[in-house]
Amino acid sequence: MSGPTRQTRGRWRGAVLPLAALALWWIAADRQWVNSALLVSPAKVLDTAWEQIFSDKLWRALAASLARELSGFAIGTVGGLVLGTLLGSWPRFNRIVGPSFNTFKQISLFAWIPLISVWFGLGDVAKVVFLSLAALVPVVVNTCDGIARTPPHLLEVARVYGFTRWQTFAEVVLPAAVPAIFTGIYLALIYSWLATIGAEYLLVSGLGIGNLLIEGSEHFRMDLVLFGMVVIGTVGWAMNASARLVEARIARWSGRLA
Repeated sequence: MSGPTRQTRGRWRGAVLPLAALALWWIAADRQWVNSALLVSPAKVLDTAWEQIFSDKLWRALAASLARELSGFAIGTVGGLVLGTLLGSWPRFNRIVGPSFNTFKQISLFAWIPLISVWFGLGDVAKVVFLSLAALVPVVVNTCDGIARTPPHLLEVARVYGFTRWQTFAEVVLPAAVPAIFTGIYLALIYSWLATIGAEYLLVSGLGIGNLLIEGSEHFRMDLVLFGMVVIGTVGWAMNASARLVEARIARWSGRLA
């Protein structure tokens, strides 16, 4: 009884700050402590939410954003796994490519936007390329580190049992690197979602949640802007929760392999 009770209390404690912020927001809007054009009431945001949901505008924008996010995430993750595996398991390749990649990853992600916009325009292709870059770096870094940091005693056991190079990689190196690889994939999922909003805000062509924020800003509709921010945060929270569930299952699987 004590364990679940403590977990329940922990969840409620996590809700204290959001509920307090909501109450303060409601009071400030109701008593007009702030210019009502700058801080609309929660009731107005709720009305806008219903309007967006039932007019189908939200779902079309969200579908467009998620399609871009998942495309960029998939491309960046696959590329990151391949490059990270080569860097971590092939010393000669690391000596040749590693210094260039280390320089590449120091370049701010948003610094690529002018170049991407010139090469690919302002449409979905440009956005997906941008998101692929956002997902690529964390996957490469964590995959490379996870493979390179395989415990030496595990490699020694593989040598004693006469494992081939492929057997060593598949049965020793890869299982040992799984937690680090998953961390990279998890970060890629979060970074690519954050980059989705940035790409839609800066590469303004097409539908998307970022364009919803632009529309609200251009028409000075703070209710639409705040609603868009809530949607972005909710989707990010759902992605984080889903990734944590997968992480827990992978941890159990890795534990069984060990």
